[in-house]
This record gives sequence, structure tokens and C-alpha cells, in this order.
Amino acid sequence: MTAATHSSSFPAAADSADAVLLGLDPEQREVATTLRGPVCVLAGAGTGKTRAITHRIAYGVRSGQLMPASVLAVTFTNRAAGEMRGRLRGLGAEGVQARTFHSAALRQLQYFWPKAVGGDVPRLLERKIQFVAEAGARCRIRLDRGELRDVTGEIEWAKVTQTVPADYPAAALKAGREAPRDMAEIAQIYGTYEQLKRDRGAIDFEDVLLLTVGILQDRHDIAEQIRAQYQHFVVDEYQDVSPLQQRLLDLWLGERDSLCVVGDASQTIYSFTGATPDHLLNFRNRYPQATVVKLVRDYRSTPQVVHLANGLLNQAKGRAAEHRLELVSQREPGPAPVYAEYPDEPAEAEGVAARIRDLIAAGVPAGEIAVLYRINAQSEVYEQALADAGVPYQLRGAERFFERQEVQKAILALRGAARSGGNDPLLDDVVELGSQVRAVLSSTGWSTEPPAGSGAVRDQWESLAALVRLAEDFARARPGASLADLTIELEERKAAQHAPTVQGVTLASLHAAKGLEWDSVFLVGLTDGMMPITYAKTDDQIEEERRLLYVGVTRARLHLTLSWALSRAPGGRTSRRPSRFLNGLRPGSAAPGTGPGGAAERAAARKRGRRGPALCRVCGKTLTEAGEMKLMRCEDCPSDMDEGLYERLRVWRSDRSKEQGLPPYCVFTDKTLMAIAEAGPSEAGELAMISGVGVRKLERYGADVLAICAGQEPGVEDPDDA
Repeated sequence: MTAATHSSSFPAAADSADAVLLGLDPEQREVATTLRGPVCVLAGAGTGKTRAITHRIAYGVRSGQLMPASVLAVTFTNRAAGEMRGRLRGLGAEGVQARTFHSAALRQLQYFWPKAVGGDVPRLLERKIQFVAEAGARCRIRLDRGELRDVTGEIEWAKVTQTVPADYPAAALKAGREAPRDMAEIAQIYGTYEQLKRDRGAIDFEDVLLLTVGILQDRHDIAEQIRAQYQHFVVDEYQDVSPLQQRLLDLWLGERDSLCVVGDASQTIYSFTGATPDHLLNFRNRYPQATVVKLVRDYRSTPQVVHLANGLLNQAKGRAAEHRLELVSQREPGPAPVYAEYPDEPAEAEGVAARIRDLIAAGVPAGEIAVLYRINAQSEVYEQALADAGVPYQLRGAERFFERQEVQKAILALRGAARSGGNDPLLDDVVELGSQVRAVLSSTGWSTEPPAGSGAVRDQWESLAALVRLAEDFARARPGASLADLTIELEERKAAQHAPTVQGVTLASLHAAKGLEWDSVFLVGLTDGMMPITYAKTDDQIEEERRLLYVGVTRARLHLTLSWALSRAPGGRTSRRPSRFLNGLRPGSAAPGTGPGGAAERAAARKRGRRGPALCRVCGKTLTEAGEMKLMRCEDCPSDMDEGLYERLRVWRSDRSKEQGLPPYCVFTDKTLMAIAEAGPSEAGELAMISGVGVRKLERYGADVLAICAGQEPGVEDPDDA
């Protein structure tokens, strides 16, 4: 579902080429009028990049410099492609192809397969996870639900980085992948998965790109035919291009350079799928003559929101940070961002729901409010809190709008009414399109007033109400349009998954919120361990987490609330701390590196060449207690301990202590077990680095502990140990 925006879904068509340029700022106008040669548009959040590139295409078409059929615009989601097509139609640039990489490649693959290979195109797998599960079973490797999803993700990553099964372990190690299973096992499953597909004549979405690349590489006649068709390329969200997508783009281009790319390295948040900003950052090296335009005028967010977003990036490190854009808000001042601390997660959810209820009472539409979190598992407590508060909500990433039963039924009714024309009794004495739609949908459950409360009935009404609003927008933009015209529009939107807005508070992960915007945004659960997420270990992974929070902040137009809870459940130990990314930004917090354990002091200690005090790896404070020094963190700082592993280690320790007639702490102390469960060592050297694991205990217990850490059963005890 798309978030509501303040611009119409159906902008009025421009009546000339010059009219296309009206309303563009100087930088957007430069993008729109630079139609030749390579162009790189560095566009910050909310700066109107889609407006700039669609007006560029439309200006080229309306001025006669570009033939519509010769232009291919590619982006990353069906929703974004559908929105681009809608804008181009409104600007009078019909006939331009706007597609995702996958849909453009699939179209070409289906057309050229008989000529290049012969026969029918293999069956396309909608969901590869079932094949991965079967591949695991054939390899005698049992995968639970979480591992199955993660192994599938590893296979997808390998394919978009053009890594074959035999090379996966080395490539994954080099890339610093956090593999869910032994890398050799994943390579085995990957190879079996590929064989299964071949045996059954099936391909997956990554194969669509791989096969298209293969055909274009091997068949120069087909490559030239495509290049004769498409002579001008526009790539949106270029920071998210994978190596495989870049290879396909290179083959489309050939030796030409009629390419316009748009992106923002500070919004690179999909590296786990193989996306890399390197192609964007290296664009000027590849095309020294390229025109580079920076869009920094932020039309979306208030100066207060923009100030916070800029502050987040000012603390960033790495190559992407070196190319960050300093946004300049073009809006009137608004309220300052709100920082809220709660004792526990239910209290945080209740506080957010109460604030949302107040905003709705003050006139903010529910569809203009979003609650964004790091992982989908966080949604449940907010679903309950909003339901208890009587606030309608929608889960982004749940059932697709056009797949809902009530929507399908409504479209069927509209299509029937359009065919019957004046013979439908529902349309007697009804002329205006919006009134016709309301009359037809009244027979499928829509009413002028929403039903009381929440739940399924309210959800169904919200879906129908979204169709009514869409029809009203369509009628205003297309005076004289008929029901038949509307049904054609709905079919095109269904094909592109370009859904209308449903008027409920959006609950979504930060990744799912990319590309959307709302008047009011609540960023919740902002504690160390969740933002950044626990498994973000390397500097690059930490910086991607910071960019993810930046994306969340820049979704807000006016109201922004950032909150966290000190414990998970009521009455729990309040050991959590606010996200380190907020240090120096939220009131009363010190900037990173300025405290007693800051990075600057640690760097100075290293430079002096002497061992400094033991410092907490979470907050940087000096450690003095033996137990804290063993854990290398303060007792109160959040732990990233694997609790399941800790419990398995405790059971094992109990068994060993009974076998040997020793107190449990003589095997390992609780603190040492906690340190092991936090570190999750995979080999003897890593285990030996943990305080409390000496040479003698490593020899006696090391094999058992490493086996438990690897999810295996510990070996049988050596009789000599007893």
C-alpha cells in the first residue's frame, strides 16, 4: 500500500514541452533538460527525485528529442514503477516503458527464448522456499522455519552476486556474511536446489536476470535488437543496484552512454540482498564527462526533522558518509522531534497509541500516521495497543490490496456496472463518476459512515473507502471519464500493484517504509541491540543500521517521535539503553567519542602503545568489577546473549559437574557461561580469548562447548576426565 501524499494521484497533463518544466526548481530543471550523455543525479530524501526524472522523460518526449518507445525507465518495486507510469501518463508521455529490472528482463526472456533456446520458457517459481526445504531434506540437513528463510536469503544473495555453489563459502567469508548454518552446508543445499529446478523445468526470479544476461552475452544479434529498441535508460534508486543488475544494464547499453541514474548512498539499506552503492559512487570514474546534479532542497520534511536527519549523517563513517548530502528544508518550521522513554514495551506501545489517538482527534488522518520498527516481530504489541485504543491500522507487507476478497468483489461489481451502462438500476439518475462508484460499492458493503470499532469489518470498509477516494481523484483529474475508464485504471494498477491509500495507521518495518512518507511518524524500540540490531558487528553493518534509522527519520513530514523501552516486560530489569545513534542528538546525551570511554580516548590509548583500562564494549565506561570485566560490559548494559545457548550450556555444566563430583562453578562460572553465550565462539582460538577459559579448561571442555555453540550435541566424556 502506498502512503498518502499531498499531491494528486492523477496530476493534470501538461499541454506543451515548456509546461512540463513549470514548477521545477533550478536543479530539477537541470535534470529535466539535460537529455544527452551520462547524467548522475544525487538526490537526498524528499528532494523530488521522481518528479525530476519523470519530467526529464516527459520533456524529452514532448519536445521531440526522445521517442517514447526508445526509453526504458527501471526501478526496484512494482509500486514505484506503477507510480512512474502514472506520472508519465499525466505529463503526456504515454508509451514510455517503466518497469522493474525483473519485469523488463522477464519480458525480454519470454520474447527471445524461442529464438535463443527453443521451446517454452521454464516455469517461474513464485516462492522458492519450498524448493529450498526439499533441497535441505535431500542433503539430510534439517532447517527450522527461521533457518529456511535465512538460507533462502543466502541463495538469493549468491545468485545476484553471481556466485556459484562451489564458490559460496569463500565469497560469503570475504563479504562478512552472517551465515545461518555452516557455509559448506549452505553451498550443498544451494547446489541441490539448482539441480531440483533443472530437473523440474523451473526458474526463480534471480534466474530471470541470469538467463537474460546469458542470452545477451551469447547472442549478439538479440543484444543488438534490444539496443535498437531501447536507446535511452533511466535508473531510479541506483544505490540499490546489485552486480547482476549492473551487468544486465551494461548489456542493454552496449557502447552507448545515454544513461541517467538517480540515487542516494545514504539510503543504501539492502546490502544483505547484494545491493551496493559502489556503482553510484564510481559513476563519475566510469563516465568522467558525466553531468552531476545534486538535489538537496527537501520539500517533504520540516526544518526540525531535516536537522535531526542531517545530525544522524554527520556522525556517520565510511565511503557512503563521505558523499552524504546536507539537506535544506523548504517547509515552514514545525514541532521539534519528541523523545520518549518508557519503562517497558507494553507501556511504550500504549503511549504511542494514546499519542496517535490525540493526533487523529486533532485532525490528522489515520492514513497519514505510521509506526516504524526494526523487525516485524515488534508489530504485535502495537497491533494490540491500537486495537485497544480503537484506532484502525494496516500492516504493510501483509496481504496485497488487490488480492483482498472485498476488493476483488468490488472491482467485479464495477466492471459489471460499466458493461451494463444505463441498464444498471443502481445507476438510475446518477451521472457523476464518484457518485456512480459509491452507488455500486454500496451493494458490496461500503457506506458513508465507517462501522464502529476495528477488526475485519472495519478493514473491509477501509478497502472499499480507498477505492471510492481513488475514483474521486480520477474523476477530478479526468473530467468526463466513465466507469469503463476507471476499471481500466484499476486493472493497470492491479498489474503494477500500485494500490490506493487505505485510511488506517500504517505499521511497517523500516525496510518496508523505504520510498513512503507520512505526516506523523513514530520510530519505536530504539534501543542498543535493536537499533543497531544485535547481529550488526562490523563497521559497515553498523553504518547500514545508521542509514536505516536515517531513512526512518526522513519518512516524516511534520510530527516525529522517537521512543524506547528500558525493559521488555513490566517489572523486568531496566537494563536497556537508548540507541547509540541518538547520542548527541537527544536532549541530555553526549556526542559519540566525548565521554570517558569514547572512541577518541581509546584511539589515544592505542597510540600511546600501552594497555588502557578495560572498557565496556557497549557504553565505553571503565570497568572495575571482575564479573563485568569478564563480560567486557557493564552489568546494566544491554546484552546480546543467545539465551537459548546459555541455557544449553547451563544444562551441560550441570551434567558435567555431577559426573565429576564438583560444584558447577568449578566447571565454568555463570559469568563465563554468559560471556561464551554472548561471543558464540566457533573455534578454539575464539573460545580461549574469553576470560575464565584457561588452557586446562579449553583442553577438558573446549570440544563440548564448541559443539554446543554450533548447535550440536556434545561428545561422550573421556573416561580419563573422571
